[in-house]
Amino acid sequence: MGLTPGAGRWLALGALFCALSVAGGAFGAHALAARLDARSLELWETAARYLMYGGLGLCAVSWAATGSAHRLAAAAGISLLLGSLIFATTVAVLALGGPRWLGAVTPLGGLGLIAGFLLLALAALRS
Repeated sequence: MGLTPGAGRWLALGALFCALSVAGGAFGAHALAARLDARSLELWETAARYLMYGGLGLCAVSWAATGSAHRLAAAAGISLLLGSLIFATTVAVLALGGPRWLGAVTPLGGLGLIAGFLLLALAALRS
């Protein structure tokens, strides 16, 4: 079964997020290891890990976008996309010494990720 054009976009975005996650993790392990304290490195790793989760979720959205529940899949994709970006970006900026108020924004990204995965589950059940 081939991917629909919309599904292909979700797969491409998911793969891009996965690649950025691996690159970010490697950057943290090699370039930042000598510059950041242990807590900041842990935050950096968390950002990279959750970007991977979001990327894998977007790859799964590409599958759900081909079924009858494509609108739910699109909502899941948007939620995973925004949730991943908000969560990973705010945590990475905090790891680099960014303003602490970003810590109040980070949970919004987490909620986006949770909502996206729940919408993906619903889309899978309805397709």
